[in-house]
Amino acid sequence: MSAAAQVAFRNGSIFTGTGQPISGHVVLVNDGKISAVVEESQAAEFIDASTEVIDLDGALLTPGFQDSHMHPVSGGTELLQCNLSEAQSVQEVIDTIAAYAAANPEQEWIVGGGWSMDHYAGGAPLASLIDSVVPDRPVAFHSRDHHSMWANSEALRRAGITAQTADPSDGRIERLQDGSPAGTLHEGAMGLVEAITPELTEDFALAGLLRAQEDLLAQGITGWQDAMINEYNGTDSLATVYERAIAEGSLRVRVRGAQWWKRDQGLEQIPGMIALREQAAVLNLPERYSLGTVKIMVDGIAENFTAAMIEPYRDKCGHATENNGISFISAEDLATYVTALDKEGFQVHFHALGDRAVRDALDAVAAARKANGPSANRHHLAHLQIVSKDDAARFVELDATANLQPLWACHEDQLDELTLPFMPHSAQDRQYPFGEIHASGARLAAGSDWPVSSANPLEGSHVAVNRIAPENQSVPLGGEAQCLSLKTILAAYTSGTAYVNHFDEVAGHIAEGFAADLVVVAPNPFEVPAEQIYRSQVRSTWIDGKCVYRASDLAEPVNAR
Repeated sequence: MSAAAQVAFRNGSIFTGTGQPISGHVVLVNDGKISAVVEESQAAEFIDASTEVIDLDGALLTPGFQDSHMHPVSGGTELLQCNLSEAQSVQEVIDTIAAYAAANPEQEWIVGGGWSMDHYAGGAPLASLIDSVVPDRPVAFHSRDHHSMWANSEALRRAGITAQTADPSDGRIERLQDGSPAGTLHEGAMGLVEAITPELTEDFALAGLLRAQEDLLAQGITGWQDAMINEYNGTDSLATVYERAIAEGSLRVRVRGAQWWKRDQGLEQIPGMIALREQAAVLNLPERYSLGTVKIMVDGIAENFTAAMIEPYRDKCGHATENNGISFISAEDLATYVTALDKEGFQVHFHALGDRAVRDALDAVAAARKANGPSANRHHLAHLQIVSKDDAARFVELDATANLQPLWACHEDQLDELTLPFMPHSAQDRQYPFGEIHASGARLAAGSDWPVSSANPLEGSHVAVNRIAPENQSVPLGGEAQCLSLKTILAAYTSGTAYVNHFDEVAGHIAEGFAADLVVVAPNPFEVPAEQIYRSQVRSTWIDGKCVYRASDLAEPVNAR
């Protein structure tokens, strides 16, 4: 390193990416990389008048957070459309829709998202609610979790959905007593309306990506895995959007892109995926951008009874039904696809929420290991709401990473009212068994599924540690055995996700030679009571040694999810 550091961080604690924070040290940065981590007593020889000295003032310095599962373009574009995510009641939702419609009279369609299932009876809002304020234009909103769509009568009419329309094999139409569509479409049924909504233009997608990046940098997120890189809302591939951002110099973060596996197709998709991966490789930016992942959605979600379960769901009276959820891909086909993708060097990113989906995904990884031997592809399973005891221990033996969305692992209305009452008895105490999976020795990564829920890693860490939402008086979901330590969940958000994203040789750690992707957090979450972790906030975010976000005023944080 040169005699004088360009930037020096001192007077605080340092979380290096694993273990407990260290104190009494100074982090030195030169040419975008960490040139040394030295003891305070040695720092003077590396600091002169040209050094930018960052006085942490007792704050925590951590590697830049990385998110292992998010949808930045959809999140960013929703912020630019009719955004319902801030509404706290049905009336606020309707008021937001009415105001947006009045402000945008030229728009033929009103689209957006962010509505919360727990605001509506059965998690299924009616078309008539939207009709009351917008009866003459088609309106369609994705739910907060993007597994359901709420449409008004005009949108349903244009889509040709009637009482005679059959449910698709991978979805369900909510219906009124006469069989006509009620207004909510689940999973594959969303495609009936999506097929006629306006396509997303490349310019608008780029605007959404950059808006998302702005918001995410403010939360300390310096890298992510985009869980659906291609074929979003009429756009052939979001890869072109990322490539344009790279060419224009506006993409600051590190991105691992997951190509979407079309569940109505098979192995014939793989050559096109290889071509798209090679197209990204031509950019020769392996430390910044790659497309070596394939996302396979194994099942749906528990709230609309499409998460694939070993035992069937119960009805409202507590009796077993004949519904075990939906496996979008059979176990046999899944094993075939994963084995082929693994052989071609792809990482597989599974959406696996129900215990049957988790088992099928792990079985598919086992089949790939048996056929191809060990690999460096770093397969991972996301969401993991219900995992059987037998399967919780299999992550280690299969070298599969548990990809956690910790903000969901607490009692909340959507879980307590729309999910737990309908779960089979065997799943009641198996909700998000993160502590159990960690105790088995499994690798952990952490993400948010934003815009499904807040991307804020500090709010996610709060729930992972407490299993209780901020300022909530409930008991820990699953008991204290499922709680993670703060050092464990912060490792998942930094070094753990850097590993999953294949950036672990350049980021995710504070050590000599690593990129100076850093976050300053105050107050130090290791020094506050566990129930106050969510109050810690990002003071500044750095990528390659340059400050890309600095808080002008540390506002009171917003509650999780």
